[in-house]
Amino acid sequence: MSVGQGLYESEKVSLICRLLRQSPPGEFRQVVQDLCALLQDDELVRQEAALAGAHHNKNSFTPVLVIGNTVLLTQYIDLGGYHFFHPQDKFSFEFDHLITIISKTHLHRVMLDEGELWRVALHKGLNAYVNCHFPVENCCVFKKSLGKRQMLLVACIEAHQYQLPKHWNSLWKSDWTFALTPVTTRVTGIFLLQLHYFRDVNLHVTVNKSVRESLHAIDRNQFSTDFVKFVKAEDNKIQTAILENIQTLSEHTWKKNLRRRLPVTLTFMNWNELLNN
Repeated sequence: MSVGQGLYESEKVSLICRLLRQSPPGEFRQVVQDLCALLQDDELVRQEAALAGAHHNKNSFTPVLVIGNTVLLTQYIDLGGYHFFHPQDKFSFEFDHLITIISKTHLHRVMLDEGELWRVALHKGLNAYVNCHFPVENCCVFKKSLGKRQMLLVACIEAHQYQLPKHWNSLWKSDWTFALTPVTTRVTGIFLLQLHYFRDVNLHVTVNKSVRESLHAIDRNQFSTDFVKFVKAEDNKIQTAILENIQTLSEHTWKKNLRRRLPVTLTFMNWNELLNN
């Protein structure tokens, strides 16, 4: 008997959407497969997954390979109708969020104006930084016009470790936004760390943080250097804070606050071995 039996169509849709939106990074397709098996309604699950997949991929900054180069799927390059724009190579493309296939690539002409020169300089500096400090990394810089004389730039960083055979997945992402304004500009950064461990337990960890700083915006190359220094400093701060919190968790929570305390060795009891003996 499937879980879907006895549920109204609207209840199935609500259940599917809720579970798909809760999919941990790197596990969306597995959740789709599990829902198909549980509800025994592949057509309905895939119909809703096509819509939820767009939200999941943009929210996770999913990297995709377009004609040999990687671009991050984000809201900043969404052209609508499953179409996206690759700012570095000036391609638009269509992306199927369910089967993750790229199609209908088209080359676009982009004016080499002042905003594009700033975007290129920023991408070059940020790319050099992430290549040195992240084991599996991707970054993109996007621009958006706010009017005739103002430009919004957004820099996105994504790093992940998807280890399904080892029962854990993790995602690190950050996005940095600022408008090109004379003399100084206000940079806002948002960090997100997600971790899912699912062997013996189902453990979800989410860390959020936002930061702000004012940087001089006179020379684009100098701004790129200052911006990368700022990002590096904030990356170090949040990683140090996470490690300190993990240490505190290990020393206090696991030892004192668990409903069922672990033994002094901090290891789980092998009950099967004891029963067999």
